[in-house]
Amino acid sequence: MKFSLSWLKDHLETDATLDEILYALTDLGLEVEGVEDPADRLGTFRIGYVQSAEQHPDADRLRVCMVETATGVQQIICGAPNARAGIKVVVAQPGDYIPGLDITISVGKIRGVESHGMMASEKELEISDEHNGIIELPEDAQVGQRYIDYAGLNDPVIEIGITPNRPDALGVAGIARDLAARGLGTVKTPATEPVAGTFPSPIGVTLADEVADKACPLFVGRYIRGVKNGPSPKWMQDRLRAIGLRPISALVDITNYVTFDRARPLHVFDADKVTGNIHVRFAKDGESILALDGKDYALKDGMTVVADDAGPEGIGGIMGGEVSGCTEETVNVFVEAAYFDPVRTAYTGRALKINSDARYRFDRGVDPAFTPEGMEIATRLIMDLCGGEPSEVVIAGAVPDTTRSYTLDPARVISLVGMDIPEAEQRRSLEALGFRLEGNEAFVPPWRPDVQGPADLVEEVARIASLTKLEGKPLPRVPGVAKPILTPMQKRTRTLRRTIAALGMNECVTYSFIDGPQAALFGGGEDAMALENPISSDMSHMRPDLLPGLLAAAARNQARGFADLGLFEVGPVFAGAEPGEEVIHATGLRTGATAPRNTHGTRRPVDAYDAKADAEAALAAIGAPVERLMVMRTAPGWFHPGRSGVLSLGPKNPLAAFGELHPKVLAQIDVKGPAVGFTLFVENVPFPKSKGAARPALDTSDLQAVERDFAFVVDANLEVDKLVKAAKGAEKKLIEDVSVFDVFGGAKAEAQMGAGKKSVAIAVRLQPRDATLTDKEIEAVSAKVIASVEKATGGALRG
Repeated sequence: MKFSLSWLKDHLETDATLDEILYALTDLGLEVEGVEDPADRLGTFRIGYVQSAEQHPDADRLRVCMVETATGVQQIICGAPNARAGIKVVVAQPGDYIPGLDITISVGKIRGVESHGMMASEKELEISDEHNGIIELPEDAQVGQRYIDYAGLNDPVIEIGITPNRPDALGVAGIARDLAARGLGTVKTPATEPVAGTFPSPIGVTLADEVADKACPLFVGRYIRGVKNGPSPKWMQDRLRAIGLRPISALVDITNYVTFDRARPLHVFDADKVTGNIHVRFAKDGESILALDGKDYALKDGMTVVADDAGPEGIGGIMGGEVSGCTEETVNVFVEAAYFDPVRTAYTGRALKINSDARYRFDRGVDPAFTPEGMEIATRLIMDLCGGEPSEVVIAGAVPDTTRSYTLDPARVISLVGMDIPEAEQRRSLEALGFRLEGNEAFVPPWRPDVQGPADLVEEVARIASLTKLEGKPLPRVPGVAKPILTPMQKRTRTLRRTIAALGMNECVTYSFIDGPQAALFGGGEDAMALENPISSDMSHMRPDLLPGLLAAAARNQARGFADLGLFEVGPVFAGAEPGEEVIHATGLRTGATAPRNTHGTRRPVDAYDAKADAEAALAAIGAPVERLMVMRTAPGWFHPGRSGVLSLGPKNPLAAFGELHPKVLAQIDVKGPAVGFTLFVENVPFPKSKGAARPALDTSDLQAVERDFAFVVDANLEVDKLVKAAKGAEKKLIEDVSVFDVFGGAKAEAQMGAGKKSVAIAVRLQPRDATLTDKEIEAVSAKVIASVEKATGGALRG
């Protein structure tokens, strides 16, 4: 947003300096991005007087002029047709930079005659496109005076950055309001005087039902006949040029001026080119429009258009059409001031790739209540600059109701921003910004769509008071021992990170977004989980599991020659699109081998038991009863069906899934196997019931432990875990541990033990507590182990 200092002072009565204004703007949140001071560009040009102008001896179109300047009389060669004696001109001396020519002049010879400077045209100074002659000044111009001071061009242009939540600051009047609230002056924006219409408008306006509700709830129009369209006045052209706009004609310049002056976009139709009445409706597929930028745009259903009986004449809130545009021959106009929905305008502008000053404002939300007043301002300007007779105002729809209020709590300022601002000052600040206060209820002005709650009132108060006044203070110390800050779940995830890292894995932080096909591989990919505006096609869906991100990281590492990997991540996965439907998982992945190649032959490919061991170690670290977990064959489909399992606390409470990844999944993500992984369902692990330590007291014994080995012949399809649990439950007081040290199966085993059989050898460790075990006690426990296993598995002790 650009504006000049004099333009700002049309709305703000102030004695503040430029530096004070620049500091206040940035402090108010309207960050100053630059200042263009004409003195930097035109400050060296001064007024001179042509004492004489003689014909150049060697050039018919050149004159040798003797010019009185600030440094004395200089000889200057000039080829302008109006170069003559007795006129006052703008002089550039050697060393001056000419912006319109992008050169720095120096003393030179032109056809053998020295020239000590030049006399400039308006185009060479970039103050207009006029280049048919040098600038001629009136008699009252003083020789040696700076030209910008005489011509009133010493007007700095300020550029500020506008955040999307401040559409009111896209008009100079809104900026003045903020500065006045800060205390840099008083607002003097002139009141708008309604213009009475003298006849009914011959052009009517209708809003289609589908747009009247939201897309365009209000359209204000007015017919003005007998206008004369020509150049706009110099003051308006100067201001438009200062902010980077090219003056076109009075009618067009008026709409641009009001857009920047009051943040109210307008459009003017050549009424004689409008067929029938104006209709605001949605475009139809196949319609097109030649816009004012000279480009044809194909319109789609759902785009708001302003049309006449013949077809579209403008794209609602974005740009008018070339067909009904105003020219020098225009004598009758129809002026449009309407309110268009910000969201639909943004979608349309993005789809058509049009960026205009009108769209920039409608995207952010213009003041709907100002629409009728904007029409009156435009009418007054057109009558003052172009003449004409106005019709009665045509209004279709109604001003949208934006009325809302929030309670002002003076103490809230201290709790939110730490500033102690008196209540009277808080109320003054809000009223200066346009809020209406009734008791403690603050009614939000229609030009502030960003204020959506009591906290926003606090922000406005603090912004006006200046956050630079906020003093740093240490937090008060509460006597006694501080309460824990981390929640139990935060402590658990921290423990998991440390534990899994200690297992030799590297932590990853991957995106929560993955592509649709990968999401489908891991039980996701539904339309409800698709992002409306993904940052790339590879990040279109919320992740249903952490494994896709880890596998993608493994694939990238393998492509670079790193095959043996251990990666893990602790983070949220998403089971649904609503808040609260995300859960915390801790997932690990191993690929390749267990160790580097070595001479001792200890290297082997990772397998499901590595993943199981990792999962059990992580579960044990957070207090899960690992010894009581059962292994179930219900692992998700992305695990290998025969080399995976679920560690569950009972049949309905799974705590972890582990195993080898399915070959089809690895192939699709381009990961070379073997690859094994585990996923901990962190929130399913029960927290300890007592507030004390979750670990039991250390229980050791000085007595010698005893180990006995057993081999059982069981069915080949028996789960070994069932046998281990049966043995462990035979004598809970004495049996400390049961481990499997051999499984003999296959054809050779069946040849010795019968078809469908295998041999499982276990080691049972007995730990006495009170006295050394006797042979008789050991034999008694052994008998219980054999009986328990035979009963649970149907197997028999191998002979």
